[in-house]
Amino acid sequence: MSKTAIITGSGRGIGAAIAKKLAKNGFNIVINELSEQAGEQTAEECRALGVKAGVYAWDVSDYSQCEEMVKKIKDEFGTIDVLVNNAGITRDGLLLRMSEENYDDVIRINQKSVFNMTKFVGAVMLRQKSGSIVNLASVAGLYGNPGQMNYSASKGAVISMTKTSAKELGSRGIRVNAVAPGFISTPMTDKLTDEQKNAIMGQIAMKRYGTAEEVANVVAFLCGEESSYVTGQVIEISGGLSM
Repeated sequence: MSKTAIITGSGRGIGAAIAKKLAKNGFNIVINELSEQAGEQTAEECRALGVKAGVYAWDVSDYSQCEEMVKKIKDEFGTIDVLVNNAGITRDGLLLRMSEENYDDVIRINQKSVFNMTKFVGAVMLRQKSGSIVNLASVAGLYGNPGQMNYSASKGAVISMTKTSAKELGSRGIRVNAVAPGFISTPMTDKLTDEQKNAIMGQIAMKRYGTAEEVANVVAFLCGEESSYVTGQVIEISGGLSM
């Protein structure tokens, strides 16, 4: 039986790259994307690789929607073998200027979604006695980042959630890991000014931004059998940002 991977927020950027990489590795793909047009484009690229791909436009920060969609996905695809919690947003601003709404939105989408999806997909994996969950954290969650109190808090929480769920689920054959990307070329980083980009480049040992495909390669490793004895880990993908 073919294996199935759910990737949240996978209509574009890193999420889309992960979906396509896992499709190349033979996984059937469930794309979660609120923009159905973007999701369908990624799905078509996955189908061209010879796998089944479906688009589900549910809000991963909504507990009841997650419960309903996981049941539907299990019924349609038979198994859920991989979950990649990738959905996320930024609402940057200095602490003293940050609105409560911008703080709450980032926590809800970046952190609560991981709880929702891990709980419901984890229950399916417990019955299967197998599965791999990969959470998208960030170097901001490891080291903090000025102007990103909300984002750093959400990603720091994702790291702690990764370690806790790895300890709770490991005895049933379920592995939970995280990746912490640094500065990756995406529409999000395209918004930076030249001055900001130059300042960031000076901190990176490899003197370049990473690509979405480079993140996808590490995620695919954590989803596959090659990492069968790896759990509770956070792998930084930053070109040497923290050295």
